[in-house]
Amino acid sequence: MPQTPHIERHFTASQVVRDIVIGMADGLTVPFALAAGLTGAIADSAIVVTAGLAEIAAGSIAMGLGGYLAAKSDAEHYAAEERREHQEVREIPREEMKEVANIFRGYGLEEDQIRPVVTAMTERPKQWVDFMMRFELGLERPDPKRARVSASVIAASYVAGGLIPLAPYMMTHAARTALWFSVAMTLIALFVFGLIKGRYTGARPLKSALQTTITGGLAAGAAFLIAKAIA
Repeated sequence: MPQTPHIERHFTASQVVRDIVIGMADGLTVPFALAAGLTGAIADSAIVVTAGLAEIAAGSIAMGLGGYLAAKSDAEHYAAEERREHQEVREIPREEMKEVANIFRGYGLEEDQIRPVVTAMTERPKQWVDFMMRFELGLERPDPKRARVSASVIAASYVAGGLIPLAPYMMTHAARTALWFSVAMTLIALFVFGLIKGRYTGARPLKSALQTTITGGLAAGAAFLIAKAIA
């Protein structure tokens, strides 16, 4: 009987995709809320554009730096734990052997199956440490270029997202008129972005799109009403 090929579908979003999600989500929401808030107080699009571009510049730098420092922190944490594991393998190998055995017991292996694996592991110190890093500590070796790539991707995504709500203000001097076009463009962008984010993160695309759109809309609406009340 012919069999249907088995195709596995798993979440495969890379770290770059996560960086794009982080940068784009804030890039669409924060400048959108800022532009809407300023429109509630002033009528000149030029001021909104100036403030919006300043915010995009500052926000992209801050977000990019945050991504850089987070990735560097992950790399430093991994290096410190790896040094500690190498030291423990050298100084207290029996304790480390017990830890390896306990890991395999957690997977249901019998003692006669565990013993030769543990013995073989002790003959390969580097692989032993790699095993402990992954299965005892749950850490994966970070990409050495991760910090720079993360900073660049997050910053660029923030800029790309931030320019969408500002675009209508660049095309007309009437801030109130530009606001409605900005709302339409940004909500559409948030919805599409939410769909794509859901597709790559394993969440339900429609739910992700609605959550992203509602969050951005509420932020902009709150900023507009507060500015309108104060002005």
